[in-house]
Amino acid sequence: MAHTLLFIISNKLPGKKALEKKIKILIADRNSNVREFLRREMLAEGYSVQLADNGREVLKWAYHRESADLLILDPDLPDAEESLLLKKLKQRIPYLPVVFHTFFPDYISASKIVHPTEFVEKGGNSIEKLKKVVTDILNKSAGTDDEKRESEDLQQ
Repeated sequence: MAHTLLFIISNKLPGKKALEKKIKILIADRNSNVREFLRREMLAEGYSVQLADNGREVLKWAYHRESADLLILDPDLPDAEESLLLKKLKQRIPYLPVVFHTFFPDYISASKIVHPTEFVEKGGNSIEKLKKVVTDILNKSAGTDDEKRESEDLQQ
């Protein structure tokens, strides 16, 4: 059963309904088959999905488009020196949760540069673990946003 996670953005004007925003995931992987597979799986879960097949597209997306709510990243992208790519992403969008979806040796080298939110090793049935990790991260983010709004409401 597919489900959609929504961020609720509260309007403080009386009589206004809360706005709903579909969660956006950016998937960056060097392998087109993996990208398409992940896209289909995440769309089936109700997410909005953007794809990038190299580091240049990831940065273009991060600097010129509306921010993603989460990034699923293979750190071994073509045309990107992983340390530079990850540092630029963290400078531009410091709060962006990053899930490394890669093979263990690639993870070891990339995690020395930036600490991802989570790591899911490619292979076998890693898609189920990836879906669970994504849901958990987004639920935590939504909870944090709700707590911030409640605190602001109490202060007023």
